Amino acid sequence: MDLHLKGKSVVVTAASKGLGKASAVEFAKEGARVLISSRSEEDLRRAKEEIIRETGNENVDIIVCDMKKPAHITRLVKKAVEWNGKVDVLINNAGGPPAGTFEDFTDEDWQKAFELNLLSFTRTVREVLPHMKEQQSGHIINIASSSIKQTLDQLILSNTFRAGIVGLSKSLSQELAPHNILINTVGPGRIATDRVESLDRKKAEELGVSKEEVQEKAADNIPIKRYGKPEEFARAVVFLASGGNTYVTGQAIVVDGGLVKAL
Repeated sequence: MDLHLKGKSVVVTAASKGLGKASAVEFAKEGARVLISSRSEEDLRRAKEEIIRETGNENVDIIVCDMKKPAHITRLVKKAVEWNGKVDVLINNAGGPPAGTFEDFTDEDWQKAFELNLLSFTRTVREVLPHMKEQQSGHIINIASSSIKQTLDQLILSNTFRAGIVGLSKSLSQELAPHNILINTVGPGRIATDRVESLDRKKAEELGVSKEEVQEKAADNIPIKRYGKPEEFARAVVFLASGGNTYVTGQAIVVDGGLVKAL
C-alpha cells in the first residue's frame, strides 16, 4: 500500500527515544521530511544520526522543545513551516507522569502532569491548525496510553490526563472534519520502552522481586505473550497519520497485543 507520505512534512514531539523515535523512524522509511523534538539537544543529535543511518532518509531535522513551554511549541511549528512550507502530520507525544496513587501527589504534581500530558497537546494543535486549515488537509495523532480504555494501577496522573486527551481528540474530530483534518488517539500497551522498563523496575522494588519476574508475569497476561516492539506501535501511528487513512477520525485505539479487555 502506498501511504502517500513521500515528501510530507511530519512533526514528532518527544522523539529522541522510545515511541516518538520509533514513529519518526517509520515516517522516514516512507520518505517523509521529519522534524523531531525533545528537551535534550544531545539526545536529538544522536537520534537524528540513528534515524538517517537506519532509513537512508537524510530529510530529518531536530529542534529542542520543552513541551511545558508555550514559546518552545510556537518555535517548533514555525521551524517545520520554514523548513517544509507546511505541516501535514503532527504526532503529539510527551513523557509519562510519575507513578503513584492519589495520596502521593500534591497540587504541584497535578499541575505539572496537566501541563505536560494534556495542555501541551492542546498548544501544539493550536499552532498547526492555521496551516492545516489553509491547505484543507492534515493528520493529527495523540499518543496516550492503554489507560484510555482501562485504567492502570498506581498511574492515577496518567489515567486522568490521558482520558482528557481522548475527550480533546473526539471533540476536535467533529470540528476539524469539514477541513479534511483527521485526528485520532493511539494508546500503547506494554511496549518495550525505557518508560515501561522503569515502571517494571519500580514495581519489582516494591514487591521485593526481580525486574525479570515482573516482566515475565506481565507478559503472561498479554494474549500474545510478549511485550510489543516500539516499531509495531509506530506502524499503527504511521498508517493513521498517512494518506492511506482517509476516513478514520475521532477514534481511540490501543496497540497492546490484546491486553485490554474493556470494549
